[in-house]
Amino acid sequence: IFFDSPEGAMVCSGTVVSDENRPRRSNLVWTAGHCVHAGSGGGWYRNIVFVPAYNDLGKSAAQLNDAGSTEIAPYGNWWADWVSTSNEWIQGGSETGGAGAAYDYSVLHVKPEQGSKSLEETVGAALDVDFSAPAAAEAGTMGAWGYPAAPPYNGLQMFKCLDQPGRFSLSPSLPTMYRIGCTMTGGSSGGGWFRVVNGDTKLVSNTSIGPENNTWLAGPQLGRGAETLYQNMSRTYGGR
Repeated sequence: IFFDSPEGAMVCSGTVVSDENRPRRSNLVWTAGHCVHAGSGGGWYRNIVFVPAYNDLGKSAAQLNDAGSTEIAPYGNWWADWVSTSNEWIQGGSETGGAGAAYDYSVLHVKPEQGSKSLEETVGAALDVDFSAPAAAEAGTMGAWGYPAAPPYNGLQMFKCLDQPGRFSLSPSLPTMYRIGCTMTGGSSGGGWFRVVNGDTKLVSNTSIGPENNTWLAGPQLGRGAETLYQNMSRTYGGR
C-alpha cells in the first residue's frame, strides 16, 4: 500500500479480504489504522493505492528501473475511494501506537484504474476475516506477511514470520494484543496475520507496532468492534 502523508510518501502492507455483501467479487482490503489516519491530533492520509503482488518476481531496485508495469504491478493499481478505521485509533493513536494500538485496523474499498472486474476476481482469491478474537494460548500458529521497507529491508519483497503468539498489553485498561517473534520492520505495518481454522486460512490480525530493535511484532485482536467496522464498509460500499 502506497500513500501520501504530511511527511511525504509512505508505504504499508495489506490483504484482500472477502466481502459478505459481494461474494467472490470483493473490493475490500484489510490494513492497519495507522496506514490511513495519523491518529490523535492528525488527519486522513491521501492518494492511497493498493498494489497486489507488488514486484512478485522479486526484482532488485536496479532491475525495477527497466521493468514494465506488469512486472511491478501484475494486477494493476487499485485506488482507495473510501477508507475506514476505528474511532479508538483516531482518538488515541500515536506514532508508537498509544492507546489506539489495540484498535489499529482499517478496511479500504478500492477500485481499478481500468476495467470492471473486482479485486477478488482479478487476483483470484480473498480471505475471510476471523472475528472470534481467540486467546493467544488457543490461537495456534500465526503467520504475519508484509513488505518491510526500513533497513535492513528495502520494501521490494514480501516476507513472512511464523510463530505461536503470546499476549501483549500496553495498559491494564486496554485489550490485549497478539505478539509474535519477527524481525520485519516499518512497511510491514498493516500486513495480515493468518491462522488456519478448520482447514481454511483466515485473517486474524494485522501488524501494528514493534520495538526499535525489531525483534517482535504486535497486532490487535479482531473482535466485535472490528467486525462492526467491516460490516459497515461491506454494507455501504460492498455493492460497488
